[in-house]
Amino acid sequence: MKSRLILLFLVAVYTVSQSSAHFRDLDDEFAEFEDFEDEDEESTGASAKDPGVMTASPPSRSNVGDQDGSKSQRGGPKDSMEDEDMDEDDEAVVEDDDGEFDHFQDEEEFEGFDSDRVGGNGKGDAKEAPKITITKVPLHLRTNWDSFYLEMLMVAGLLVYFLNFFAGKSRNNKLANAWFNTHRNLLEDNFSLVGDDGKVDNDSSGSSGSSSNVVGLVKESENVYTLWCSGRTCCEGMLVELKFLKRQDLVAVISQLLRPGSGSGSGVDQVLVRVEMNKEDMDSFVLCIAARKTALRLGKDMSDLSLYCPERRPADKFGGPPGMLVLSEMSEVASSLLDSRLLTVLNRYTDMIDYIHFSDQFSGPKPEDSAPTKLPETKKVLLFGFNIPPCKSRTVTEVMEQMRPLMQLVFYCMEKVKRFRLSKEAKAKADKNRLRVEEAFLKTTHAARAEAAAARREERKRQEKERILQEEDPEKQRKWEEREARRQMKKRAPKMKQLKVKAL
Repeated sequence: MKSRLILLFLVAVYTVSQSSAHFRDLDDEFAEFEDFEDEDEESTGASAKDPGVMTASPPSRSNVGDQDGSKSQRGGPKDSMEDEDMDEDDEAVVEDDDGEFDHFQDEEEFEGFDSDRVGGNGKGDAKEAPKITITKVPLHLRTNWDSFYLEMLMVAGLLVYFLNFFAGKSRNNKLANAWFNTHRNLLEDNFSLVGDDGKVDNDSSGSSGSSSNVVGLVKESENVYTLWCSGRTCCEGMLVELKFLKRQDLVAVISQLLRPGSGSGSGVDQVLVRVEMNKEDMDSFVLCIAARKTALRLGKDMSDLSLYCPERRPADKFGGPPGMLVLSEMSEVASSLLDSRLLTVLNRYTDMIDYIHFSDQFSGPKPEDSAPTKLPETKKVLLFGFNIPPCKSRTVTEVMEQMRPLMQLVFYCMEKVKRFRLSKEAKAKADKNRLRVEEAFLKTTHAARAEAAAARREERKRQEKERILQEEDPEKQRKWEEREARRQMKKRAPKMKQLKVKAL
């Protein structure tokens, strides 16, 4: 009996000692949270000073007796140790009324945290906590302008482009106005209407109530200006086109600096004049005097020059400048029209004259369509191309005054062509050349014209069939079908030639 009491006493002492050691570990573990709030400090301090808050009740006699009886029934030291552990777990219970640390038991609170580093009691190892990396933030915009050099280059390029646009636009406008003001009196002396673009100002108010026409240059683009003049004998009208360099386009300016044009009309400002002659005031001939490069280009691209002027002769044979070529349908035309006055202007203003082209068969450049079905429409025109010299040390007005004799040359050529007439032999040769060109054209386009005619016939048949089928009379439909059947049989039948034999 005494031995049993001593054993129970020892078990009770062991249980109390283990529970108090366990509580001391808990106090040491949560001591780092004492600095957060005053209430936590007070509660933590009270629990540390008064250990009676967490005490284990000693076992009673009845319990002892029960435990003793159970141990005797199990009859082994292993069973008695398991019972002691169960009693320890039942008696050593910590009551936490505030529930301050319940979030440490929440599994979602530490989502993404390595569960292997957390003990069974929910405590983590501070030494093995994940390392936090801080991203390096770049410096402020104002202190790092070197990172935006591409953007600054783009803005600078746009600024240069717009500055060049307005400067080039102003330059071309200044050249156009200077040319018009210099030649305005000359044009008004030869034409009754200068600068009419077909628009009538009906809003103008006056005592007579008459309308006034719009006078002046017409701006087609930033580098092209046109001027229409009419009201003169021997011609229907004259169109002047001022074609300047694309100074407003920075890309064109740079390309011009890299590859400057020669004196053949490319890369220079030009004045292009087109005079449409009356049919009765111009005879049948084709003639062209141009710079060497321009003559080669026109002879290849223009339809009339390629058909009627296959030969190219140097202009010095006719008394002209050596740097030009003459393309003439007949030698009589070149020797008659290239008189002393015209040759004097050609020799004096060689650099400013690009080409002079007279033609009664002018139809423009060669058609892009390789197989046209009809002859193009031709007109009797006089074409002039003049180069505007660079200003350099002179003013714009002085340069335009230098070009005034060239415009006088235009009116002289108009009168010269009006009075010129071919001889009978030259006229017959010119008519023969035009007939030959027409026959060659019809021969080359025969297949295309045949296909076009067959297509037109099929279209007429289809329309007739639709018209017959839309009628309600079946008798007409039957007759039409029979007539078509006979036509088809006749077409399929072999052709036989009938021979007449004379009677003996």
